Amino acid sequence: KIDKLNAGEVPIFEPGLDELMERNKARLTFTTDLEAALLDADAVFIAVGTPQGNDGRANLKFVHSVARTVAENLESYKLVVTKSTVPAGPGQEIRRIIEETRGGDVPFSVASNPEFLREGSAIEDFMRPNRIVLGVEAEQAGAILRDVYRPLYLIETQIELAEKLAGLSGIPDGKVFFTNSGTEANDTALMLATGVR
Repeated sequence: KIDKLNAGEVPIFEPGLDELMERNKARLTFTTDLEAALLDADAVFIAVGTPQGNDGRANLKFVHSVARTVAENLESYKLVVTKSTVPAGPGQEIRRIIEETRGGDVPFSVASNPEFLREGSAIEDFMRPNRIVLGVEAEQAGAILRDVYRPLYLIETQIELAEKLAGLSGIPDGKVFFTNSGTEANDTALMLATGVR
């Protein structure tokens, strides 16, 4: 797949993706060499499958595996961002995995940036989002993500709330979502104000 992507071939079907890749081919590189990819990166996005387990919960083994691999290859500060669809909590698990693997010798931050993309309209949803949520714990992390999404409208909040918002992406507009799971009143207001109902 990597060779096909580098040759400009799109191995999946998503309307508009081939044209988008063609327009940006000078800016795109695909590799399996994580060490080389990390050298010039400010942020590492974990965007892997989270298949449903037998108990109905998201299986996070791929997220944990990538976090471990990233940790093994860290040489300088990086922002590690969860993009995969995950329940609340993996941000702290990723932090723990990296800290245990590195022993605290390289600085890093963790963030959550849940996606709200629909299959068949992912390009449109990305280019014209109704919301972008950034769950950050440090100003440096927020600055990096604001730069990534500079032209778009952003919602910046705590990692845990961003993870909760990710879980609400399937709730249709027009329905009201109320929570009593310990979420502060202002967080509930943020959920409602962002169109997450």
